[in-house]
Amino acid sequence: MSSKRSLKEILDSEYVENSDSDEERQEDVMDEDEDANEVVDPSLCIECKDMKTEILCKDCDEHFCVVCFEMLHRGGKRKFHEYVKVKTNENGKDDTSNEQEQKKIQDSINGEQDEDTGNGETSEKPTPSSISQSPQEGENSINEKLFAVLRTNAKFIPMRLTYDERHLLRLLEAALQVSEYTDRVDILSNRPKSKRIVDQLKEICSVLTGLVIASNLKIGKKLLEMRNFSDNANWFQDVFEIGRRYKIMNPERMRDTYGKLCYMVMDSRLPQIEDHMEFHLFKPILTVETFLTSRGEAKINPMDLFHDPLIFYATSHISPVGKTRSYINRLIKQKEQAIETLASRYSSSTYSKDDIRHVLYSIGDYNAFVNMNRKPVMRMLERLEVFRQPEVETKYSIGIQYGRDGARLTHDHKRQWHYVQQSLTIWSIIQREMIRLWYIADSDLFDGSAYRLVSTGHGLNRIKACPGIYREMHKILTECRSKTESWIGSSVVHLGDDAVPNALFFLDKYTQVPSILIPFDQTLLKINELVKSDSYLLEYVNKEYGSVDDLKLTILQDAFAHMFDGSGADNFYMSGSCIDGRLTSAWNHCNEISKKKYYNIFLLTGFNGFNGSEGF
Repeated sequence: MSSKRSLKEILDSEYVENSDSDEERQEDVMDEDEDANEVVDPSLCIECKDMKTEILCKDCDEHFCVVCFEMLHRGGKRKFHEYVKVKTNENGKDDTSNEQEQKKIQDSINGEQDEDTGNGETSEKPTPSSISQSPQEGENSINEKLFAVLRTNAKFIPMRLTYDERHLLRLLEAALQVSEYTDRVDILSNRPKSKRIVDQLKEICSVLTGLVIASNLKIGKKLLEMRNFSDNANWFQDVFEIGRRYKIMNPERMRDTYGKLCYMVMDSRLPQIEDHMEFHLFKPILTVETFLTSRGEAKINPMDLFHDPLIFYATSHISPVGKTRSYINRLIKQKEQAIETLASRYSSSTYSKDDIRHVLYSIGDYNAFVNMNRKPVMRMLERLEVFRQPEVETKYSIGIQYGRDGARLTHDHKRQWHYVQQSLTIWSIIQREMIRLWYIADSDLFDGSAYRLVSTGHGLNRIKACPGIYREMHKILTECRSKTESWIGSSVVHLGDDAVPNALFFLDKYTQVPSILIPFDQTLLKINELVKSDSYLLEYVNKEYGSVDDLKLTILQDAFAHMFDGSGADNFYMSGSCIDGRLTSAWNHCNEISKKKYYNIFLLTGFNGFNGSEGF
């Protein structure tokens, strides 16, 4: 267990402790301790210092695990080094088997085939069970848990878009830009709504067809040969599925058009509209699992990929934090080699090497996405721990009082600390589960059930029940309660009402969490570098705030106090301390950032807004 970190270490560090996300646990498999003074444990691999020793290189007299030996040590002249397999007995002594047996095992690990026989037959590739053997049952159980998590996530991880799909995405975005769907459909009119919907859906299909003809005459000709839109139903469904799949991994894109896309698909699934159009625009999201099971049985089951330890290396997110350039290059090379090894090992006539690479890149995108969005929340939680120290609490109290500085709640320092911890913990869990929530929201939005068009105070909005998201949110709240000491405020989850009309609004709210916290996180991380390069700025900070640490604590105090003060709406039930109101209050605080004393520090560290553009 690591020792308690000092105030300065917590404020300056980019590392996050006590993180429990699956992708972070996978990344831990690749972390190495580069401390030169560390005593070498012969029972652990000399490279990764994490896995148990399985192979001894007799020429180098060094111990390796199977993966490090194959990925790092078997290159160049070292390929011809003699080696033996090492097993650890219960008494702690090494038990070395004969070299001939180990040569067979090593060939199995490499996935090498025997020489062709007279009839042209070759030996089959090894199963994952022969690759992932470990001398310790405890390690096997840990690996099995990681494999189970990865296997579960594969049901929800969307496939990365191919080149051809990106071309169709551009056509879809162009068609959505010129569409006035919501302006023509979601209005009060004497004309029957079903007729308006059908007219608009036919218009968007016509625009898409015209764009395809203009960009690719060969494909456009095929579309024109079909006299009715229903004849091209599969093509239209593919195009709209591509747009939804792209949005999941790129929530900052399609801000102006994604709502129109969802409402088109939603309306096309209404029974009366589907009967008239003779088709709908919905197609389930193409995920890693559906891709690997969509082509029937293969000679080599591609799902065995999720039982191979190399998948952790091939899909890990390589963070540059705390690593040298040479070490980063080494990790990149290691990852590329793992990808190529898996592509060769699990490719077949059904799934090519490019298909396996595509799957691995998609899982890697997921890991990078979750790390990028969740790490800032985890770092803010760690910084919050500083405010439990008595000396910090005395000088930088985060207590709030109703009516003061816009606050609509009254909490003393301790109560506010628990309130902020709960809010950040909820956000952290939601960011971890965000991809799965997108998948569940798809079911809630496009199940074909009716919705109500209601004036919610922010214009006419579609109110539609979200049973799947509602159940998942209560699971998240249960997990959050288990991680916190006590519950502060309301636990109401607004879904399918005036505050959060439908699942699309829910997704839009919580994809903003990284947009809120990343600017704060990056500013705090860059302050040290900023004052180090400018002595005049350091003098200003010391004169105005006392020290660099005091500046950071000032920013954190204001954030923890007024980002969670219930100021986002005008009554307790709808916003004050409910689950969604905490996020609304945070947005309200961001909207006031330009009035803060420390706003000039934000600008000097490169801040350009909470939505990625100039200003707010």
